[in-house]
Amino acid sequence: MVYKLGLLDQSPIYPSASAFDALQKTINLAQKAEEWGYSRFWVSEHHHTEKLAGSSPEVLISYLFARTNSIRIGSGGVMLQHYSPYKVVENYHVLSTLAPGRVDLGIGKAPGGLPLSTKALQFGTMNDGTDFESRLAFLDKLIENSVDESHPLAGIQATPEPPEKPEKFLLGASAGSAEMAAKLGWNYVFARFIDSDITVLEKAARVYRNIYPNGRFVVSVAVVAAPSQQEAEQLAGDQKIVKVHLQSGRTVTVQSVEQAENYGKQAGESYKIEERKANIIAGTPLFVKDVLTHLHKTYQVDEFILHVPIHQENERIRSFQLLSPLYANEQNLNKEENEKHVS
Repeated sequence: MVYKLGLLDQSPIYPSASAFDALQKTINLAQKAEEWGYSRFWVSEHHHTEKLAGSSPEVLISYLFARTNSIRIGSGGVMLQHYSPYKVVENYHVLSTLAPGRVDLGIGKAPGGLPLSTKALQFGTMNDGTDFESRLAFLDKLIENSVDESHPLAGIQATPEPPEKPEKFLLGASAGSAEMAAKLGWNYVFARFIDSDITVLEKAARVYRNIYPNGRFVVSVAVVAAPSQQEAEQLAGDQKIVKVHLQSGRTVTVQSVEQAENYGKQAGESYKIEERKANIIAGTPLFVKDVLTHLHKTYQVDEFILHVPIHQENERIRSFQLLSPLYANEQNLNKEENEKHVS
């Protein structure tokens, strides 16, 4: 396999289950991902939702380090618009000191929730979340311990200084965010499962490679794998991507039309709701890997982060197993063994 595979888990809370159950399953999945040969395991940040348990990735990550041995673990991602860059770097420096060489710091621009939770996160602070690019640049300076002498906080250090810095990823779904990552010298993760427009992916890849040819270009994809093509397509179903277009020009992706209505109402401005067919790669393990290989060759993708957005718990875990490097190696060995017997 010429590209690496990582895994994204949003800690879904299934019907009749609790948040405790969801987080226990995240722990178990991280251990399985390590066993199955995935290169990294990421958790997400979502606020004020009864369907997902992961609202604080850095806390969850610290526990996952204690329950695994070697897999890289990180955030997919920290929603920087809500937080002090200094505190984010302190958190990840502590993590990197606890688990050197295993920490991924993924930074996202999205709110991770509806306007009410955004107001709650920023309540009582001087932060209004509008200066993302400068906040990201300052965060980078803190990690590299290179805050400019002319900066109002010249001399500040984010301690402890870890034996190995966290690996830095910017998450996005546009050419603009790809350019931002490239100019900072960061790895870039394109959220293909959020934006299904292949032309946007193509432009983001081109912009990133032109500016930062040696950077790591990662694509996060929604996948469903099953023993048969028919079962995989049935599991994927007719899922939609729901976008809220606000009068102010902002566009936010949410999980349902109901959430979109709530978002528009809480935003307090005119809005339009758009539904698009979700881009889910569904099929047998061989079919899915053929699609990934095509994307890898066409857009110079170094790595894929796999997301399985289905509600069937056992089938979701099975998808990750079927697509894992360990399963692929076992299949190749079985194939070689069968060919020997035939010959």
